[in-house]
Amino acid sequence: MNLFKIISEIEQFDPEATERYSFYSRRNLIKYGTNLAAAAIPTLVATTFNQAFAQTATPPSAAAIEVANFALTLEYLEDEFYRTGLAAAGLVPAADKTVIIQISKHETAHVNLLKTALGAGAVAKPTFKFPAGTFTNYTTFLATARAFEDTGVQAYKGQAATLINDKDILQIALQIHSVEARHASEIRRMQGMKGWVSDTTQTSFTQAGINLKTLTGKSDDAIREAFDEPLTKDAVLAIVKPFLA
Repeated sequence: MNLFKIISEIEQFDPEATERYSFYSRRNLIKYGTNLAAAAIPTLVATTFNQAFAQTATPPSAAAIEVANFALTLEYLEDEFYRTGLAAAGLVPAADKTVIIQISKHETAHVNLLKTALGAGAVAKPTFKFPAGTFTNYTTFLATARAFEDTGVQAYKGQAATLINDKDILQIALQIHSVEARHASEIRRMQGMKGWVSDTTQTSFTQAGINLKTLTGKSDDAIREAFDEPLTKDAVLAIVKPFLA
């Protein structure tokens, strides 16, 4: 993680940010090094966005807040999933544990970012349930992880249009979206699969009014690999519903 780039982006968004949080000055970043990234940076970013929401003349729309809470619910699910998997004795092999731990840390950071940005408007964490075998069979665990990560990527993409006029929440969503895509790719590789999607039941090949089959002349699988399909909120909820207690 390029800490100086992150701080520069925060300063562009809010020029007074590093003045308010003097601990995160460039001098201290040099002094304390990249260990700050795991804990300090997500907190700084979330607090900055939260203050921006409060100060802006055009607060986020109700629809944008609903989308952010929708995303938070998905992040709650993934966060609990990885935490539970790591706590299950003997589930994650030693060779994969470092990666799963890192993904788990990312999901926790996503939850904290969304909760802090939403403030009092953040939804409470639901109670989740997982099918038998999820945390006793590693093959099942990875298959479930892939389903969650793929769904998360498509869910964020599917809500982008709703956030087009709410740039603060859109920026947060896009920051998380790209990381979820990296998770999905890594999980696929851990399963011995290609890093991109080609094995879904995607049947819609029109995006932004463009017929991708006509445009490319390629096979369905090739189109799935090159163009991720967005999912509607209803489609995502249908996937997630079985995990809600």
